[in-house]
Amino acid sequence: MTTVLAVSGSRRERSYTKRSLRVVLDTAGEMGLETKMIDLGAVDLPLYHPDRDEQGDSAELTRRVRESEAVVLGSPVYHGSYSSTFRNFHDYCSKEEFRETAVGLVATAGGGSYGPTLEHMRSTVRGVHGHTVPEQVGVRSASKKYDGDRLTDDDTRRRLEELGVAVVEEARRLHPSS
Repeated sequence: MTTVLAVSGSRRERSYTKRSLRVVLDTAGEMGLETKMIDLGAVDLPLYHPDRDEQGDSAELTRRVRESEAVVLGSPVYHGSYSSTFRNFHDYCSKEEFRETAVGLVATAGGGSYGPTLEHMRSTVRGVHGHTVPEQVGVRSASKKYDGDRLTDDDTRRRLEELGVAVVEEARRLHPSS
């Protein structure tokens, strides 16, 4: 069965990034795919060290990416780019993890700017040969789009659902027998 894995680069317990990724995963689940989430705020992942092969949960986390046909990466916007939590996780990943993997991108902003974050994520995924879908979602003023855990903004919901569909379709194209 095809698996869609979301990776949340937020450490916040009530993260808008995680909530937004959940919408993408719900869409993939409705299309018959198995869905899973890695919450980087809840794992043991020491700062990447290139001279050490495995640290903390790194082997398990990279295995989960490698075994997924699709991965949706999400990060809050920090200083015009992605979070250090996302970057640290991504440093553990290589071409081996993202080979023949459909990738979707989500960035959540407290304010209005998320474009550079998505571009930085896209270029780092390209560096490990992930198949990033053209659809990507930036959520501007994320706290105003949610009421508790419920996404109240219809346009944001539509875009997140469209991302879910695009990632599933790319995963199926890359893995027709899954």
